[in-house]
Amino acid sequence: MLILLVSTGIIWLLDFFLFRHNRSPEAVEPWWIEYPKSFFPVILIVFCLRSFLVEPFKIPSGSMIPTLLVGDFILVNKYTYGIRVPVINLKIIDINEPERGEVLVFRYPENPSMDYIKRIIGVPGDLVTYRNKQLIINGVPVRLESTGEYTYVESGLSYVYSQGYTEFISEGHTIIVDPDMPSIQISGVQQFPYSENCSYGDSEFTCRVPAGHYFVMGDNRDSSSDSRYWGFVPERNIVGKAFMIWWNFNDLGRIGLNIR
Repeated sequence: MLILLVSTGIIWLLDFFLFRHNRSPEAVEPWWIEYPKSFFPVILIVFCLRSFLVEPFKIPSGSMIPTLLVGDFILVNKYTYGIRVPVINLKIIDINEPERGEVLVFRYPENPSMDYIKRIIGVPGDLVTYRNKQLIINGVPVRLESTGEYTYVESGLSYVYSQGYTEFISEGHTIIVDPDMPSIQISGVQQFPYSENCSYGDSEFTCRVPAGHYFVMGDNRDSSSDSRYWGFVPERNIVGKAFMIWWNFNDLGRIGLNIR
């Protein structure tokens, strides 16, 4: 979109300051001037909306089940955490700080060209422990309430049977866990910045969140690549806060649902 904006904008400027003065009043604008001039205002408006206000995303994986399903189209608030310069993502105005329990869209630290979505578990300075499927934040166990068995189809091939819980990091959200899976698969842990802040065991891990970073996890706890494996999300990688599902071709009943 940036390329379209720049190219149509250059043609609009050249016509405004140069080309139109060399055309007779009766002459018809060439198509290569008329079309870019017509599209430029529309592209500019869409670019500003996506860069500073709201941007749509599509959920490609099941790491946030049951909160978000594969195929959900969501809206992300781009300004709630501050105003950023498009493309380079540099924050120029502070507004709010990300809080525990919020659903965050961010640029994947290992590959910033990819957008990830997870839930904020720890903010700077927090001590996060995950032991036997139980979160403990700053020494206080997070309250869990069972919601019963949760079943979903994985990649259209097989049923996955999990246990559902309401987890009260903030207002309460639903997570699912597989009781037969370990809290963390040690073989999947990578080397990452500030990895010295973390310690790992057979059935638990503990991490101290460094300044300017966030610890995130998927709501589908045993089917999520998250901070347990690749580390912390730098503040500069934040894109925005997911707040609403605006479309799902497979389930129209999900349209308009708030994300919490």
